[in-house]
Formats: sequence, C-alpha cells, structure tokens
Amino acid sequence: MRLRECHNFHDFRLLAKKRLPGPIFNYIDGAADDEVTLRRNTTSFESCDLVPNVLRGVSEIDMSVTVMGQKLATPFYCSPTALQRLFHHQGENAVAAAASSLGTMFGVSSLGTVSLEEIRKKHSGPQVYQFYFHKDRGLNRAMMERAKEAGVNVMMLTVDSITGGNRERDLRTGFSIPFKLNLAGVTQFAIKPAWALNYVTHEKFRLPQLDEHVDMSGGAMSIGKYFTEMLDPSMNWNDVAEMVKHWNGQFCLKGIMSVEDAKRAVDIGCTGIVLSNHGGRQLDGSRSAFDQLAEIVDAVGHRIDVMMDGGIQRGTHVLKALSLGAKAVGLGRFYLYPLAAAGQAGVERALRHLRTEVERDMKLMGCTSVSELSRANLRFR
Repeated sequence: MRLRECHNFHDFRLLAKKRLPGPIFNYIDGAADDEVTLRRNTTSFESCDLVPNVLRGVSEIDMSVTVMGQKLATPFYCSPTALQRLFHHQGENAVAAAASSLGTMFGVSSLGTVSLEEIRKKHSGPQVYQFYFHKDRGLNRAMMERAKEAGVNVMMLTVDSITGGNRERDLRTGFSIPFKLNLAGVTQFAIKPAWALNYVTHEKFRLPQLDEHVDMSGGAMSIGKYFTEMLDPSMNWNDVAEMVKHWNGQFCLKGIMSVEDAKRAVDIGCTGIVLSNHGGRQLDGSRSAFDQLAEIVDAVGHRIDVMMDGGIQRGTHVLKALSLGAKAVGLGRFYLYPLAAAGQAGVERALRHLRTEVERDMKLMGCTSVSELSRANLRFR
C-alpha cells in the first residue's frame, strides 16, 4: 500500500499501522479502558442525518471561518498533539507546513517534539500553544511567557488531564519515553527496521518545551506517569482565571463537556472552548463532544466561540458539527495517521482530501458559505 492509494481516514490508518512499530501505533490508536468513548466519538455522527437543499446556485463555495480572532480558510484545524517526531522524523514541522498550506490553524503541545519558537519562525498561519497545569507554578508562568514571546496567537489549556487515563495498550507494550519496552514491545520494533533507521539517523528525540524542567536521562517516563506525577490535580477555576488574566489575549479551554463548565469559562474571560473527551483517552464512558454540542452552543454559543474535536473522519462529520453551532472542529488522529504514514506529504494529502469533501458536501447541501449551515439541515433518528 502506498500514499497515493490512501483516499480516506481508514486507508491512512492502515498505512500507518504497516509502517509503525506496534507500541507506537497503539499509542496513537488506543484509548482508555474498554475504548467505548473512542468508538462513540465517531458513531455519534451516525444518528444524525443531513437534509440537503437543491437549486441554490453553488458554483462558488466559501469555507472560511473566524475562530478566536483567527481567520481560517477551512472550518477545521490541526489540534495540538504530543510526541509527533516519534511517528515521523518531521514531526510538528510537517503538520504546521501542511496546515499553513491550507490556511488553517495548527497547535503545538507542551509535550511537542519541536520547539514552539522554531515552528513560529518557519510557518505562517495561526498557532495555538497547548499546555498542561503543572504542580510547579513557576513552570506554568514560564511556559506562558515563552509562548507570548514566540508570538503564539492562542493559548489553550487542557483541563481534562489532571491525571493519566488507563491506556491499557501502552501498559501491555511498556510504551514510555524514552523507550523502556517489555519483550513483546521490543519484538515489534525489531520487525519494523525502517522506522528504527529513521529514528536514529535524525535529530535526537526530545521535548523542547519541557527539557529545562523534566530530566529524562535517568530512565523511562511513561506518559501516564507524567500526567500523574507532574500535573496538578488541585487546579481550580481560580487558578485558570488568574492565567486568563495574565495571558491577556485569546485563551481557550480544551476538555469542557458540561454546560456548567462552559458558563464558567465565559465568566472568567475565556474566548473559546473546545468540547473534547481527549479522543477517549481519559475517562472511558464519557459522552461524545458531538452529543453535547447542541446543549452547550444553546447555553453559551452567543458569548464564546465553541469548537469540538473527537471522531472526525469525514467532511460530512464537519458539516454536522458546524450545523449544530460549532465554529470549527479540531483534528487529531485524522492527521497523525497520515503523518506516520508519509510525513508532510501524508498530512497534506489527508487535509486536502478533507477540504475537498467539505467543499463537495456543501455544494450537495445547497450551501455556499458556512453561515448557511443550520439545524434546519439536520434530523436526528
């Protein structure tokens, strides 16, 4: 299977599976506990049907949206995700280049493998910096100051990860950073020598946003251990309100799922929220973002920009979310599989396919702009 044979989400996932060692593929692919929420994130769209209009004159389509003051050429963006250079040596640079070529937003994670300064210098387009709330308050302040100095457009605080989810696939393989694999995990690396060759012949893997604060030289650090030992479960709304005030700009909370929390985000001055269950990787059995979207848009959509992520695999999924009131949707695994499969070329192919799908589907819906999408175009079973 080759890149040119990839036409949809499932094709890219299959190619990534062929090219990645098992432990790394399962890190991307897996979720918490029984992975019920992971599956629900996509199946939630299936209970919603589109009702198209015809004869509307759709020769010209405008897919652009404005989110948290940022003009995006597409109603989807690349959410910040961790450890990208594990999946392909180009890592975040590949994703940023692909997103910029489409005129959309991309994010860099505090667990990113390329520095946010490097990304900002190399790539145009709106940039988000996603970070976690650490026990070390000095680290939190330093991360925000660093992002401001780098010229980051939007600060995004992830609020659903105060402790690590139970990701049993990683437990079975011993997946950790740096690698400290069990026998089964080592075997999987041995049968994918191309990945290993790429890994050792390119820049040494590191976490530049954290390398001054996290010493990984003494042994393995599992992602779950990072969440459990370094992040602060005592984080509360007063802490976040202080950060919003300190940042004094576009500030977004990622991981909001209840109306009550959405209202509090508005009250403390946030300009955006992302409805998200972390791709099903934290609390298994939690509701999907799409299922919660209408309720939260009705409550706060007139006061704050509401976005969602989780389970997006098709252009029709994007249109359904926009019709319910989302300003834009975030992509995670959608671009990580193509990144693993073929680096920047893979990400660009996947994003362009999605853009083509959205454009075609808008024409078939009889809509020339995103603003014409509404709940009148939807029926739920």
